[in-house]
Formats: sequence, structure tokens, C-alpha cells
Amino acid sequence: MLKVISTEKAPAAIGPYSQAMVFGNLMISSGQIPIDPATGEIAGTTIQEQAEQVMKNIGAVLEEAGANYTDVMKTTCFLADMSDFAAFNEVYGKYFTGKPARSCVAVKTLPKNVLCEVEVIVALA
Repeated sequence: MLKVISTEKAPAAIGPYSQAMVFGNLMISSGQIPIDPATGEIAGTTIQEQAEQVMKNIGAVLEEAGANYTDVMKTTCFLADMSDFAAFNEVYGKYFTGKPARSCVAVKTLPKNVLCEVEVIVALA
């Protein structure tokens, strides 16, 4: 049976999707972008500021599912500009200390013209 994960501590979906879905002990999230859930606005203008907000949003979804960053098995990271890779990694590395598997790609445009988006696959206890 599928379970929808939804928390007000992360931005509401901006389309017809959920923040994350759980099946058994597996959670798959939608991509999180740097929207501050308190204001609904994009947080920051630099890759570091936006990456920090993305990580906080992922943390809120993980918490709602009873998980944390070390439970993440795989991330997929989308960058608007691959020249932001090193700066993005600095922020990313503070949160994903368990070093999950990862893909990181540059894309032409992200929703709301943000600089980064991250989705996760998580093993739940």
C-alpha cells in the first residue's frame, strides 16, 4: 500500500504530485527546490544559499517519514549550471555524510528558475 508523505515544514507541491511516497520500507521523494516553506519564496540568490534551503526541505520530508539523511540510499541532483558543482558539493557534503549513491546533472532550466533541485530514495526502518 502506498503512503503519501506531506509536511508543512517543506514547500507544498507546485503541481499534481506529492512531496514523497512510501511503499514498504522505501521512500521516493519528489525533487525539492529552494522554496522557503514559511514564505513561499525562493531562498537566496547564490548556489550555496539555495542548496542550504533544498537540504532543509529534504530534511523536513525525511523527518516526516521517520528518517534522516543517513538513511538516504540515492540522490539525484539537478544544477542549472555545472560551474556551481564545487560550491553545491560543499553544502551537500555537510548533510549527506553517509555518502549515498548520487547522480548530478546540469539541466537547461529548473522550476521557478532556481539553481538546484534534489530528490532522494530512502531506506526506512
